[in-house]
Amino acid sequence: MDIAADSVQELFTDAGGSLGARMGIQLSEASAERVVGTMPVEGNTQPYGLLHGGASCVLAETLGSVGAVMHGQTVDRPFAVGVDINATHHKSARSGVVTGVATPVHRGRTMATYEIVITDDSGERVCTARITCLLRGA
Repeated sequence: MDIAADSVQELFTDAGGSLGARMGIQLSEASAERVVGTMPVEGNTQPYGLLHGGASCVLAETLGSVGAVMHGQTVDRPFAVGVDINATHHKSARSGVVTGVATPVHRGRTMATYEIVITDDSGERVCTARITCLLRGA
């Protein structure tokens, strides 16, 4: 399975589920070295009108998984399955768009770990997350 960078958005919004599409996640950059995506705050809030922590985790897992898939292609293991995720929520967001940037912490043959920094419209850090994915072959 070979996934071109320009078709990653389609893979994560159309294939096998539509959570990313429902959350409004849009990818703007995708490689094994860096994945960038955005998500609107509106529609992804908890009852107090703040960005839901789970929504931040969905954005983080999506971006980290994309990076892991892109890396997995280089080691003939193009399927990434999340096995661990954690997130620290630093501040709230009430409106606008949040942006996540995923960068690798570890890229091996069977596992990949990415750190994801999520910021608000003013560039302030909202959340820091880390995901580890198991890489599987076809």
